[in-house]
Amino acid sequence: MKSLLGLYLDPNDAANAMDGLAEGGFEQGTFDVLTGTPYPEGAFGEHVPQHRLFRFPAFGAIIGFSLSLFLTTATQLAYPLITGGKPILSIFAMLIIMYEMTMLSAVIFSVIGIIFESRLPNIAPGVYDPRITEGYIGVVISVEDSEFSKAKKILEKSGSEEIKEG
Repeated sequence: MKSLLGLYLDPNDAANAMDGLAEGGFEQGTFDVLTGTPYPEGAFGEHVPQHRLFRFPAFGAIIGFSLSLFLTTATQLAYPLITGGKPILSIFAMLIIMYEMTMLSAVIFSVIGIIFESRLPNIAPGVYDPRITEGYIGVVISVEDSEFSKAKKILEKSGSEEIKEG
């Protein structure tokens, strides 16, 4: 896999490059827009991936609740303190620990989910140019060697200022 980066000053040219790559048969998700300026999502016709972040805290809360229920019940049954005929399992004391463990594990799983959904750490970063933070718009695509020249021609046709390979 190789990366190509086309640099553009005009947002319309970058949008044309994105359209050209989509029409050229390149798969959605193999090309993306890099910009230092905040544009609305989908302004360049890029693919907006669906996140699954909401599943992480829900899964963490279920695990935390189950674990706390098991721990509090097992502890009270392993070391029974019978006081004045009261039941061994004290539900109200268990509720505090169950709430805290549920929240703690939901927060921990949320942080793990953010890291996972952000695809961090990026072990194989593509090509980048520091001028993107100065106002240029970059269109980056990852292609196989066989489609490299096709992608480069599309980026050249759309009016890129410079094309970097990586």
